[in-house]
Amino acid sequence: MTTLHSIRRPIRKRWLAGALAGALAAALVASVPATVAEADVPPTPPGWTLQWSDDFNGAAGSRPSGEWIVDLGHGYPGGPANWGTGEIQSYTDSPSNLALDGNGNLRITPRRDGAGNWTSARIETQRSNFKPPAGGVLAIEGRIQMPNVTGDAALGYWPAFWALGSPYRGNYWNWPGIGEFDVMENVNGINRVWGVLHCGVAPGGPCNEFSGLGNSRECPGSPCQAEFHTYRFEWDSGSSPQQFRWYVDGQQFHSVSQSQVDEATWNNMTSHAGYFILLNVAVGGAFPDGVAGFRTPTPATVPGHPMVVDYVAVWTKGGGTNPPLPGRSAYSTIEAEDFDQQAGVEVESTTDTGGGSNLGWIRNGDWVRYDRVDFGAEGATQFVARVASGAGGGVSGLVEVRLDSRTGPPVGSFAVANTGGWQSWRTVPANISRVTGVHDVYLTFTSGQPSDFVNLNWSTFRR
Repeated sequence: MTTLHSIRRPIRKRWLAGALAGALAAALVASVPATVAEADVPPTPPGWTLQWSDDFNGAAGSRPSGEWIVDLGHGYPGGPANWGTGEIQSYTDSPSNLALDGNGNLRITPRRDGAGNWTSARIETQRSNFKPPAGGVLAIEGRIQMPNVTGDAALGYWPAFWALGSPYRGNYWNWPGIGEFDVMENVNGINRVWGVLHCGVAPGGPCNEFSGLGNSRECPGSPCQAEFHTYRFEWDSGSSPQQFRWYVDGQQFHSVSQSQVDEATWNNMTSHAGYFILLNVAVGGAFPDGVAGFRTPTPATVPGHPMVVDYVAVWTKGGGTNPPLPGRSAYSTIEAEDFDQQAGVEVESTTDTGGGSNLGWIRNGDWVRYDRVDFGAEGATQFVARVASGAGGGVSGLVEVRLDSRTGPPVGSFAVANTGGWQSWRTVPANISRVTGVHDVYLTFTSGQPSDFVNLNWSTFRR
């Protein structure tokens, strides 16, 4: 989004289920006029490879899949107020703000209560390693209808489809150096799509921060608000110089060349592990205020108009394979949230010493993977983890360590039961079979009960 972002990790919560919640969600979705929109992710063209996608298929009122993190509140814990952009809404995981519509679409809907308080939603992909293969091309694409509202009624609306460099998730204060690609932005219901690159330093720098290097155009054929359009960003690492390109409905409207910025700036935003993707609708803030020339939203702004997302997809083409990422030492602290892949776990802020985040809502069958953990030639004989549990009486489970396969035999484990609360932390050691060399480490969680049984803050290994 086109202003300073000081990023901290989001909190994510499990979607509340039950017949009453489902009925409420369905009613909320049904209250929004239906839009004919559903289209499958397009077939992968010859020479391209589909790396990831979400079609947003699911029951009306349900949340998006576990491939997404849901951001909450007015900012990341410890980060700047109002997300660093001046936007005024609070992000929620309520189905009134964030829900599938049952027709293959995601709806992010700004709401305003009787006291004038705004709410909306913002989600980001769990994956944060989207980048082109060496010498190849990355494409990030979404088919989206902007909120269908214009004029005074749209003042303050700020829908966005964008990507941030993965080092945000370990630093939180390194914007814009590690890069931001705004695939689609719009404000105030204007019939234009903005594509923007943020990079370098702020204010000023090679990307003219806080504005960024951007361009805009009207949507082809029909207004951006009235119909679905396809928004696409490409990173071409095979051209010389390399290129970033922006498209709407297949028509290029913006590009930035590697030659436009200095070598250090380019390397800082392209040499890390990759990017994660975000979708949100903000209300008010620096961009809509700047375009309007006054503070937004106003009393004339009408809530309840959703951004509707049909699909998001990521493709790559050509080149070789990316070189393997450098390994991490088994004997350093491995923060739980710095996983490379997961199933079932969720991230929240922690009150444990040092702050930051922990993994929560962990139950039977959940797992996390940490790639390329280097145990060295001498090897490790002990696994240590920082855990907490507020599980009910009789609920317990195992934290297990497996190597290179989550279905392989565990090399060690320890049991966890109630520690006095979900933020009541204990450091628990466990003996393991000696491990040497470099391995992908899986932590798997096994319990005889279906309930959540453990939170995890960090782990490490000892010789």
